[in-house]
Amino acid sequence: MMNQTNRELLDILLGSSAANCLNRSLAELFGLRRNFPATVPGIAEEIPAYAVSDRLLAARELLRRALEETLTDPSDSLASPDAVKSYLRLFLGGQEYESFVALWLDAQNRLIAGMEMFRGTTTQTSVYPREMVRVGLKLNASAVIVAHNHPSGSAEPSRADEMLTQQLRQALALVDVKVLDHFIVTDASVMSFAERGLI
Repeated sequence: MMNQTNRELLDILLGSSAANCLNRSLAELFGLRRNFPATVPGIAEEIPAYAVSDRLLAARELLRRALEETLTDPSDSLASPDAVKSYLRLFLGGQEYESFVALWLDAQNRLIAGMEMFRGTTTQTSVYPREMVRVGLKLNASAVIVAHNHPSGSAEPSRADEMLTQQLRQALALVDVKVLDHFIVTDASVMSFAERGLI
């Protein structure tokens, strides 16, 4: 879903005939201000059972993009842990595999880019500090918030999670990119290393 355009996601969510006549006010309701048609007619009355999961995924991706757009606004930032947790729940919640993501920030803690850096299995993923440094330099980031999910449902950090956090802090400090926090995300909760005093 992440590679599809906003318009394609709306087609999935509402049905193509409804999306074709969706007006700009509904697009603004989602907070997505770009690349939408100006006017449109009606909404499909029936949703086939097979399409429900696709529509839920499309809705979640649209909400994630809306929040991302808000967080890149000059008047907003990712300084609030609650804002970060909400964004990460939409980014990582419900995945059946482990995924490691990075939220790259500028000097004012505004979001430059949120991206999946590494993808693994249901129980682990490999993270490479060298690649993190390369991307941080490419984006000219000043700070980063990292996160990964635990499909098992436990938000407790492992010893390996703690060691990885320290390795990333040391590697990124060499290029003046500060690791602000590391979050572990499950369907039910989000754990912050900073709030636990682990970073």
